[in-house]
Amino acid sequence: MDKIRPIWELVVRFWKKKHLTQILFLICLVVVLSTISYFGWLASRANVQSLKEGLSQPTVIYDKNGNVASNVATNRTKGVKIEELPKYVPNAVVAIEDERFYEHGGFDIQGIARAFFGNLFAGRITGGGSTLTQQLTKNALLSPERTYKRKAEELFLAVKIEKVYTKDEILQMYLNQVYFGSGAWGIGNASKKYFNKDAKDMTISEAAMIAGLLHAPNYLDPYRNYTGAMDRRDVVLGKMKELGMITTAQYSQAKKEKIHLHDGGGSFVERKYPYYVDAVLNEAISRYGLTQDEILTRGYQIYTEMDQNLQAGLEKIYANKSFFPRGMGGETVQSGSVLMDPASGGVLALVGGRGEQVFRGFNRATQLKAQPGSSIKPLAVYTAALEEGYTYSSELVDEPLTIGNYKPENFTKTYQGKVPLYKALEDSLNVPTVWLLNQVGLNKGLDSLKRFGIPIEKEDRNLAVALGGMSKGVSPLQMANAYTVFPNGGKRQDSHLITKIVGPTDNIIAEREAKTTKVTSKKVANEMTSILLNVVESGTGQKARIPGVQIAGKTGSTQLPFADINGTKDQWMVGYTPNLVGAIWIGFDQTDRQHYLPSSSSANVVPIFKEIMRTSTASLPKENFEVVSINAKLAGETNPASNIQDQAEEIGKELNENAKKIGKSIKEQAPEWKKGFEEVLYNVGEKVDSLIQKLQSMQK
Repeated sequence: MDKIRPIWELVVRFWKKKHLTQILFLICLVVVLSTISYFGWLASRANVQSLKEGLSQPTVIYDKNGNVASNVATNRTKGVKIEELPKYVPNAVVAIEDERFYEHGGFDIQGIARAFFGNLFAGRITGGGSTLTQQLTKNALLSPERTYKRKAEELFLAVKIEKVYTKDEILQMYLNQVYFGSGAWGIGNASKKYFNKDAKDMTISEAAMIAGLLHAPNYLDPYRNYTGAMDRRDVVLGKMKELGMITTAQYSQAKKEKIHLHDGGGSFVERKYPYYVDAVLNEAISRYGLTQDEILTRGYQIYTEMDQNLQAGLEKIYANKSFFPRGMGGETVQSGSVLMDPASGGVLALVGGRGEQVFRGFNRATQLKAQPGSSIKPLAVYTAALEEGYTYSSELVDEPLTIGNYKPENFTKTYQGKVPLYKALEDSLNVPTVWLLNQVGLNKGLDSLKRFGIPIEKEDRNLAVALGGMSKGVSPLQMANAYTVFPNGGKRQDSHLITKIVGPTDNIIAEREAKTTKVTSKKVANEMTSILLNVVESGTGQKARIPGVQIAGKTGSTQLPFADINGTKDQWMVGYTPNLVGAIWIGFDQTDRQHYLPSSSSANVVPIFKEIMRTSTASLPKENFEVVSINAKLAGETNPASNIQDQAEEIGKELNENAKKIGKSIKEQAPEWKKGFEEVLYNVGEKVDSLIQKLQSMQK
């Protein structure tokens, strides 16, 4: 019995071990099948039937109403037809990129195995193993990230594409879409860029060079690395000979051929509303992780907050030289401006410069970093003060002030001793503002700026920030977004241009997620609006007044670093109506003794701001603030808009009550009216009959 027990235990152990192995195998099988099903499901969702059409289309920018605002088109969208090319042109690409292209069904097992073990030994994804179909899939439908998940998606989508399109259709899409370096998308543009000839006229040697660039288009750019490009050409020619795509004689002749580069222009980018569209591209790249190549070659649909009426009006103003100060030293006075919807934070219009504009060049509306001057005062000082219990009538100290090494001065270098808070902001007095920030506390002022979305550096942690003294500065976009807080009840939506990006197969690439920041209370926001209405009514922004339009705002300017010159470095105005916020900066890109704004205040920028707001508000619904200016408040006036609304409500109630009474009366008296009406008809009928009888008698 004792001998039988060990044998039995061995049998049990063997059975358990075998059973466990089966369970593990089953689990692995389920995981594999689930993974395959998942990626198969992803592939099934992609509408690859529209891929060919999508890749031949430009990227389209839509406005806030869903109307086409602009195409972003490179001339690669015209493309080339593969049947018009000499066979050696596409063969050169096939030879070096995917020699078994005409044999596989979308993926190459040998290539995948080779790449897998290469990546395994390297400890990371190093690339390789992708067929032309997979590369087309990646370039057209997927992100450029290198992960096993993305590779799996690429593989399944490639298989689906192979089932929908012929090999020549796939190759044609690839050749017209892929990047060949030097800004050339598609083989037709590459041939123009490097040889100034049509793709069908390339020699075997030139076709091999073009194909070789795909390995590393920037590094092998023949304009910068001719030797590297020629060496790669020789590799392509060798592969073509090995695969029987060219003869030995053709190989020898092509290898001896010296290639002469001739820049024929290649790709170019066309678009309407260039500054706005470029800002859209920048946002798509920086916020949503797309690349410029993807945007220009995939036929995306990008939905934005653009208002075409406002954008066209803004561009018209910028095209009119009479609105801007004359240039100095041969340089143009530059500018950047933004119009924004305060409720959504959406950028309705923007212009980022004057004069010549290059593709994705410097955009002063979004990329500028300039000191904001006094336009920062409501954000850094006065909002924080109102939150701490100060009111519009609180008295501030206006007399010579020294705090440590800092000694601010008023623009007029005069002092009033005491001044009401609203008057200090209305007249943009510096000393009371710095005094107030010191009283409230620098940290509270800096915290207020952060809530408004204004970036703060370590160097900015001093009282000079009250007057816009910042180490890096701000852009019109940041200032406009900050000022949306006041007409939006103390809340700030993140500024944005893009609402949604749709891919060439109607898949949603990216979609905006709204982010709301509570900056201050509605009470404080309304009180600040009352004070800023005064700035435009009777303060430094008086020249921005527009009859019939309520505008609140603040001006700003920064001093020149030259004591012997009367002028300014930067001039700002930021202002708003209930449904529109505008911000504008003017100045020179480089300020020196020959390039500066002639006025010592913000006098140059205010009339431009007025014209922008006058033109823009004309196409928007007219709205009024819930509050009135401090001037009106002190005069005992109330909000006319509120009065009209109250009166309208009373009239509406009265009409409603009267209508009910009339309806009730009609309902009650209807039977009597009906009876009376029938009697009248009867009497009339009798008279008519009598009249007819008389007429008949007369005829007799």
